Formats: sequence, C-alpha cells, structure tokens
Amino acid sequence: MEEFVYVNGKKMKKGYTTGSCATAASVAATHLLLNSEECEEVSVTTPVDKEIQIPIVSLERVDEKTAIAAVRKNGGDDADATHGMLIYSKVTLRDDAPIMIEGGEGIGRVTQEGLLVPIGQPAINPKPRKMIEDNVRKIIGENCGADIQIFAPEGYEIAKQTMNRNLGIIGGISILGTTGIVTPMSEDSWKAAISIELEMKKKQGFEKIILSPGNYGEEFAINKMMIDEEKIVSMSNFVGYVLKEVQRIGFKEVLMIGHLGKLIKVSAGIFSTHSKDADARAEILVANLALMGMSVPDLERVSKCLTTEAAGDIISETGYEGVYQVIVDKIKFRSEKLLKFREPKVKVEAVIFSSKTGLLASTQPIKELMEAWR
Repeated sequence: MEEFVYVNGKKMKKGYTTGSCATAASVAATHLLLNSEECEEVSVTTPVDKEIQIPIVSLERVDEKTAIAAVRKNGGDDADATHGMLIYSKVTLRDDAPIMIEGGEGIGRVTQEGLLVPIGQPAINPKPRKMIEDNVRKIIGENCGADIQIFAPEGYEIAKQTMNRNLGIIGGISILGTTGIVTPMSEDSWKAAISIELEMKKKQGFEKIILSPGNYGEEFAINKMMIDEEKIVSMSNFVGYVLKEVQRIGFKEVLMIGHLGKLIKVSAGIFSTHSKDADARAEILVANLALMGMSVPDLERVSKCLTTEAAGDIISETGYEGVYQVIVDKIKFRSEKLLKFREPKVKVEAVIFSSKTGLLASTQPIKELMEAWR
C-alpha cells in the first residue's frame, strides 16, 4: 500500500490487516484456478469499500481445482507481532454455491465463550470472513462455491506474543480487521488526534459529546440507539485523558457507550483501559457480585472466566443481572469524581452492553437517553 499518514510531522506508511492478507491470498488462488493467471499483486475490497493492492509472495496450483497462495503481513509503520509473517489460503473450487471458510495450521481456535466466534471455530472474525467471501464471490459468480482454508505456519509461535491465550484462543493467531487497513499512530499522537477532533466538534456547535472505546461501541450507538455518528468520538483506551479533555474544551454533558468488558474497568477507577495497563474485569465482577450475596462457588466460577461475556452466562443463570446497574452507576460516579475539582461541571451518563445479549444497563432509562442524544 502506498498510503501514508503524518504522525508528529513524520510520514508513516499504512499497512493491512491479517484479514486483508487472507483475502488477498484467497483472491490470488482463485484467479489462478479460473483464469490461469499468476498475479503478482491483487486488488481486494475492504469492509469499508476501499480498494487496496496487496502483493502475492507465492502461488501454486495443486491440481485442477485447488491452488495455494501466500501474502506477507505488512503492518506498515505500526508493526505488531504478526508483521512479516506469511498468511496462506488454500482454495478448492466446488460446483455448488456455498463458500466454506476454515482455519488450518497456525490459526487459533476459540475455546471460551464471549467472543464473536463460537467455541470450537477458527479465530476468523466475522468481518474478515465476510471480506474473504465477498471478494472470492466476485470472481467465481453466484453458482459456484469454494472450500477455503486459511493457514499460517508461524502462527503458533507468533501467537505467544499476543493476547490470544488470555482470550481463550489457542493454537495460533487470529484473522482480524474491521476496516482491512492498519493506520499507524503512537499513543501521544493518537491522544492529540482525539483532542483535535473534540475541539472541532465544539467549534461546530456541539455542546455535548458521546464517547466510545471503539468500533463496537460506535456500532451499538448507531444501530441500536439510532444516534448520529457525527456526535460520537472514539476515545480508545484513553478514558481518563479524554474525559479531562472534554472538560477542558468545555463540554458539559458526556454519554459513554461501550462494551462491558472495556467500561467495567472505569467502574473501579481504572481510566487507562488497555490490557497492558490493567485487566481486573473478573475481580471487579466478583467484588460487586459478592456484595450482592452471590455464593462463593459461583463467585469462583466467575473468577475463572476469561471474558465478561462468559461471566454473563453465570450471572444470568444465577439471577444476578442487577450487577450491571451497579456497575454502570459506578462508571458514572467514578467519571464525575475524576472531574469534580475543575470547571465546568461535567454530567456523565453511561450505557453498557454485551455482544451476546445487547443492552445490559444504563444510568438513565435507555429510551430517555436515546431521545435526549439523537
């Protein structure tokens, strides 16, 4: 990719996600089978409808209906653990219409509840899975199908450098990417960019602002609460920094919308929510559930959960869903307390949800919040 962003005055190259790599390899293998064309690079359409060009490292026809292609992961100037590794796709054409996508060597398997992928399935997230299917479908048409296996021989070792094991993903890397493109940004420049966006919103006449930790929160706000995306600013993991910036810039009302697994940390006064800084999700749940009277055996079950989604199953089973209201009220309390010693006074409301069950709790009735923030 020949696309760049400027970070602190430095020109930095964008990259592409593991999902884009898997898609490009699948496209190259499919082209070889249908067109006998050995592509040195291919064009793929990302989930945000952007065309990107990705080079192909290797391409091999196995037989009349099967081919294998490889792409080298390039994270641009935002290199992570997967940067430089080879991601392969083995495509076998079929006469019937379905496109089946599977994970092979070096692709992790989901072993715990609470992720977007069911237990036992390869860790290929829904958006990259759809990206692979859509791009291959453009080539083969509606009446044919394909078996596609994504694999990465280095994946088992590289996954040790990631958070996959903590999330219950065992045996390899994940195929990820909500946009298909990696944009490099240091933390300082990322924070500065958020401040600039907040200042722009204020200049545009916004008197209150909605903050979300990322894509999931934004999607919930837009699709479930019917909120205009122009009112939403992504705060990433920098909750404390962004709240203080909101106050400095002069906003007097804030609505935070986020997944329980992220915002639960704020309820305990943790305002930098990246896992490298703090991960006390289970401990926070256990403490609040214990105060509500949950039995020790059930508390022990919750404490062993790797995700809040998995803990949610136990909470529903035991009838302690009221804990979510306790947590969301504490998010409001902790956030307002952080800002109480400076002016202007900032009123904070919050909404928490889970990927599995949707809305969990809000500091005001959700219909009232939807009406007030549309």
